This record gives sequence, structure tokens and C-alpha cells, in this order.
Amino acid sequence: MEKKEQYYATGRRKNAIARTWLTPGSGNILVNNRSIEDYFPIESAQLVLKQPLTLTNTLDSFDIRATVKGGGIIGQVGALRHGITRALIQADPDLRPALKKAGFVKRDPRTKERKKYGQKGARARFQFSKR
Repeated sequence: MEKKEQYYATGRRKNAIARTWLTPGSGNILVNNRSIEDYFPIESAQLVLKQPLTLTNTLDSFDIRATVKGGGIIGQVGALRHGITRALIQADPDLRPALKKAGFVKRDPRTKERKKYGQKGARARFQFSKR
């Protein structure tokens, strides 16, 4: 059986969609052709992005190239983490139980609640005036 050199997966969170490619390498991570320090200046976002790699001890064994569209910073980081997790499972199916236990395999279903008619927002009402 021949091993593939590149693993592709799609990750989603809120309105963000991340397309990720994993290739065997030295741990270089590019997001939209920029380094993660440049694209995500917030340190906590960088830690969330690297969680599946640090959990499986594969931080220095794969190069990651990703394109992200839609959503905000946190949604994009969550989508990237989901995509990296799915690509890691393609690369080595034995990593799935550890990643599943950490909660990275399942897509986070939480999205913004829609605005209701006759109201200011999803739950906020217009101010009530008695007189």
C-alpha cells in the first residue's frame, strides 16, 4: 500500500470555512500565504490552532497550508483546528480516539441565533413604555 504525500480536509465553525493541506515536513504553518503569527496576532488563537498537533505530538512532523474564508478570528481558528484534525485522521487513523476524546473531531454546531420579527435582536426586545 502506497502512502499519500498530501492530506486534504475541510473544517467549519460558525461562518468560517477552512481548507487545509497537510504534507510531511518540519512544522511550518501558512494561513492564506501568511505565517500564523502574522495572520493571527492573538497568542490564544495560535494555541487553539496548534491543539490537535500538540495533543498528537506531530507539531514538527507536518507542514500545514490553509486557506480560510468567512467569519471572524475565533471562527476561523476553530475552522482551522477542525480541518487540521480531519487531515491528521486521514494521515494516521490511530490518532482518532485521542482527538475525539479532546472534542476536536466533531464540528461545533453553535451559530448565531437569528433575529426575530418585532424585536430588536434574537432575544433583546424594544424598550416597553407604559405611558
